[in-house]
Amino acid sequence: MYPTVDPLAPAGVAPTGISRRSFFRFAAGASALASLPILTEAHLAYADRPKFADPNKGIHIDANENPMGPCEAARQAMVNIIPRGGRYLFTGEEELAELFAKQEGLSPESVIPFAGSSEPLHFTVLAFTGKDRPLVIADPGYEAPMWAAKVSGAQIFKVPLADPKGEAKHDVKAMLAAASNPGVIYICNPNNPTGTCTPRSDIEYVVANAPKDTVILIDEAYIHLCDAPRSIDFVKEGKNVIVLRTFSKLYGMAGIRMGFAIGRPDLLAKITPFGGMNALPITAVVAAKASLLDPDLVPTRKKIIADTRVETIAWLKSQGYSCTPSESNCFMLDVRQPGKQVQAALAAKEMYVGRIWPAWPDSVRITVGTPDEMMAFRKDFTSVMSGSTAGLVLPKMPRRLEETPFRHMS
Repeated sequence: MYPTVDPLAPAGVAPTGISRRSFFRFAAGASALASLPILTEAHLAYADRPKFADPNKGIHIDANENPMGPCEAARQAMVNIIPRGGRYLFTGEEELAELFAKQEGLSPESVIPFAGSSEPLHFTVLAFTGKDRPLVIADPGYEAPMWAAKVSGAQIFKVPLADPKGEAKHDVKAMLAAASNPGVIYICNPNNPTGTCTPRSDIEYVVANAPKDTVILIDEAYIHLCDAPRSIDFVKEGKNVIVLRTFSKLYGMAGIRMGFAIGRPDLLAKITPFGGMNALPITAVVAAKASLLDPDLVPTRKKIIADTRVETIAWLKSQGYSCTPSESNCFMLDVRQPGKQVQAALAAKEMYVGRIWPAWPDSVRITVGTPDEMMAFRKDFTSVMSGSTAGLVLPKMPRRLEETPFRHMS
């Protein structure tokens, strides 16, 4: 059995070095849930940036953002709705959920819009884990579920990825064996930070063999960037599966905030008491609807990002470096030395790359930026790696969460 993990331990999840007091200053019970920060990729990326980083300067390929931003139709939709910004317009949320449900062959009751996918991720862990219901996740993997599990009192089992030097996929049999009664098994597909996909057959194995009360939480934040089969059909079949979707990645709406939780109505009913009934920004609602109605958006952007990723990884391999076989907008790069040294040296050139996962301390995560940004990355990476980072005075990093401008963004 894999050991449990305290995500607040100094050697635990990234961002390391964040104080215990800065996260959980609350009493036990309902007040704890009300005050818990809902962590997002933005929080975790910002917390790991050097203190001297200026968000308005340099190149930021550290937060899995899409620099293309919203599509033109989404931008125009937001402009057009601004005069009606004094209204809540709840019907817009209903129309958006109905549109997505129709496109995916779902019942509208199986879809709930949220401000991004971080809220339903967080609420699912709170709803289905607890003192006797652990959380099982991959390592390295997206860290946010662990913070919610800490509040619910759940044990956390981190299971190393299978074939880390190759496919770097979820080790589904080991994940099933890690705990006898998991409340949630979390699968991010494609995985963050590796960008790698877990085969459909493996995901089917988890769904078929998990304990009957276990919820399989499948995070498809990056699914539009790959050719892997989607998992929404598990919901149609009535399985214990909740699927997360977001407009933050391929759709370029990270700062606008829109996403969905997709699942059986009875499962969704258990996560909504934790939140999700608040009115959503009407700008985000209309931008999401316009994006869904653009038939060329996904294939066009998927190709642009894939071409840039493939060219960048090919160049790195030509220089003798290994990368994960990503199908997403990020990948892990083995720099063959402590990753924090390379991260800091690049930051000194105002080239900000992603954080380091304790399981792979010699690797850094690279977000796929624009072609011009990735050419600039090549130049700075060559400069840094041609010199020695030994003896480099590291900036004070990571930044503590209490110093960030973020509130409880989701």
